[in-house]
Amino acid sequence: MRLFLRDHLSFVLLYLTTFLGLPVIIHLLDGIEGHLSYFMFLAIFLLLVFLVFRYTRRKNMYTHLEEGQVDDADMLIHQPHSPIERAYAAKMQRIQSLFFMKEDKYKDTLSEQQLLISHAVHQMKTPLSVIQLLVQSNQMRELDGHSEWQKVKSECHKLNFSLNQLLTYSRSTKLLADLKIEAIPLKTALKEVVNDLKEYFIEKEVFPKIVIPEDVLLYTDRKWMKVVFYQLLSNAIKYGDKESIILIHFEEDKIRFSNRGEIIPASEINRVYDLFYTGSKGRMKGEATGIGLYLVKNILETLNHPFQLHSANHETTFMIDLSRSIERTLS
Repeated sequence: MRLFLRDHLSFVLLYLTTFLGLPVIIHLLDGIEGHLSYFMFLAIFLLLVFLVFRYTRRKNMYTHLEEGQVDDADMLIHQPHSPIERAYAAKMQRIQSLFFMKEDKYKDTLSEQQLLISHAVHQMKTPLSVIQLLVQSNQMRELDGHSEWQKVKSECHKLNFSLNQLLTYSRSTKLLADLKIEAIPLKTALKEVVNDLKEYFIEKEVFPKIVIPEDVLLYTDRKWMKVVFYQLLSNAIKYGDKESIILIHFEEDKIRFSNRGEIIPASEINRVYDLFYTGSKGRMKGEATGIGLYLVKNILETLNHPFQLHSANHETTFMIDLSRSIERTLS
């Protein structure tokens, strides 16, 4: 109520001056009769003076509210004059302080979650490595290559892949802080990823074919780009036909990953990059996590590599435009 009265005090003064003060003054000077037009002129003049004065006092607030762009500084009105401006500025300052406090709390919570995920993944990787060693040891003792140990090995591979994916996801929130742009031989980087997935290729009976010149250098972040290659090849293996070929082809500064197999329905193409979205294929197979292509999208957008996904006629192709980062070495 107090703020309302302070904000409308000027209206009260104008009203009293115009409808009480002016008639009394005119009456004392020359009588109010016959001076109605003079009274109206003075009333309008006082109103205009009042409006100009009020606009000048609140100009900062009107300009502030009409600005299209918004940033942290827009929470405050600089040099407030009127009571309502000062009250508004004080309120916004308290809101801004609360916002920053909650943001700091959120960052602390996010950091704790990342630390917990990283610690948990590394803790699980140790017994997983022991299990993999036991599997290899028992497989060497048995002549039958199709023993139950092969199934255990396959499940260990899936678990290891999921743990690596989870760890990569937790680190991707600080992707910009972890970038290191350097020149890497494109074909060499792909061969390293293919070698990491060698057992998965063999298990699924899918074979890679790399058609990339040896002299192509890619200026990008080696670690994160290999994560992209790993995710794309893993998906191609998972959804590719048995005894088929995954073609990794480089032409016109674009690299394409193509596989024959199940296609992505047109209605799902734009949604496959959403976090935890597995689509109809993922629900049927039960192996999809909905994290892989989300990571791919985030990494490629951060590295400024345009990309496109096409799936039709029993073939799926993921294209990455590397034209901004490619250079050919002198042979």
